[in-house]
Amino acid sequence: MTAPAPAPRPGAAVVRALEGRTSPTQPPPPPPGGPRPGERALRLLTVAVVALSAALLTGRAWLLALAAAPLVLLALALPRAYARRVETSAAVEPRRCFEGDTVTLRISVAHDGGAVRLDPGVTLGPGLRLDEVAVGASTVTLRHTALLWGRWSLGPVDLDVYDAGGTVRRTVRVEAAEVSVFPRPTRARFTPVPARLPQRLGEHASVQAGEGVEVVGVGAWVPGERQRRIHWPSTTRRGAVQLHRFAAERAADTVMLLDAFGDVIDPVTGVSSLDETVRAAAGLARAYLRTHDRVGVVSTGGTTRWLAPGTGDAAFYRIVESVLDVRRDRRFDGPGLERVPPSALPEGALVYVFTPLSDARMLQVLRDLQGRGRRPVVVEIPSGDPPVEPGDESGELGLRLWHADRDAMRFALRDSGVPVLRHVVGEPLDLALAPLLSGRVGGRGR
Repeated sequence: MTAPAPAPRPGAAVVRALEGRTSPTQPPPPPPGGPRPGERALRLLTVAVVALSAALLTGRAWLLALAAAPLVLLALALPRAYARRVETSAAVEPRRCFEGDTVTLRISVAHDGGAVRLDPGVTLGPGLRLDEVAVGASTVTLRHTALLWGRWSLGPVDLDVYDAGGTVRRTVRVEAAEVSVFPRPTRARFTPVPARLPQRLGEHASVQAGEGVEVVGVGAWVPGERQRRIHWPSTTRRGAVQLHRFAAERAADTVMLLDAFGDVIDPVTGVSSLDETVRAAAGLARAYLRTHDRVGVVSTGGTTRWLAPGTGDAAFYRIVESVLDVRRDRRFDGPGLERVPPSALPEGALVYVFTPLSDARMLQVLRDLQGRGRRPVVVEIPSGDPPVEPGDESGELGLRLWHADRDAMRFALRDSGVPVLRHVVGEPLDLALAPLLSGRVGGRGR
């Protein structure tokens, strides 16, 4: 995986808008209601109070002049009328995007009274980065970059509305807007064919005779049969009309099963196994949808979610939408997570299991699939080796045992008839799927 580009240094407006509000563990407290002194008024009052206190303590009258100057400035800056009614409206564009795209939040402000000055305070979700803050006379524009897939919050935004002199302010809250960030699909083009194809028109040649384009043999013409293409060498040799026989073309049903039991971070590269699981599944789903196949998805984690197989571009976005809430699941001990609902697995569907093989419960899911006569294809997502300090003999021994345990897990899966393919992060998924192209996959397990 290529290293991400370094984030640009935030400007002064961005730093002021964030100022300790990034990635909150809980929603910020509500802002105070009604008008209150602004920072400029507080500074002038502070200088005046300090000067008056010094004059009283020292008995020097000339210090009163230091107190008079900020009081005069404050009296001149006080507004005759300030904004008593403030209304806001927010627009997000776009509400759905991919990782790395720009999301713009525009806030329009309507108020009474004279001119005002706007100062936003922004609370961001952890999957976003604030890049630019543009403040106008009655609008505030915030431009973000989507860093990670998921559903993230663009707010809330606490908007300070100052009078023209900056001495009186009131704060209004613009409620949070949610944006859906889709993962960037891994590059994939190969679509291995399952052993059994449903009776639905598609682009894959089946073992049955039909009206496709792939020739599977030659047979004698039967009265009433359409003479689609005559095989002249056989017709001349046998003295009877011989026709080409074609394979029927059918569509495949595939199901992407995502291991969301946990998220393993590679200690060397910092790559998230959950991120790569979703990206790889999205890439393979898009490849099958391009060949007009039906694709469904099942995610096992804090909650088991599934989406029935569908086809077309709309199905791809429904699939991605169905897994965006995986990050919100923080419980990994719920009952019944090891069993995939029967309605999520159509008969004859080819099941791809994307997993880092780091949780034993995923093996129970695979055994459940095999018990129902399914032979899934396991796509292993690398999770990296646990870090071991140099010279730590116990750690090195533990790492060897950890490698041996994973090798035994892969051997047990392959011995039971389950293909185990290893996907390398940053490479096309086709390199991992290439061994499946030598024949049909799936069918009944042993």
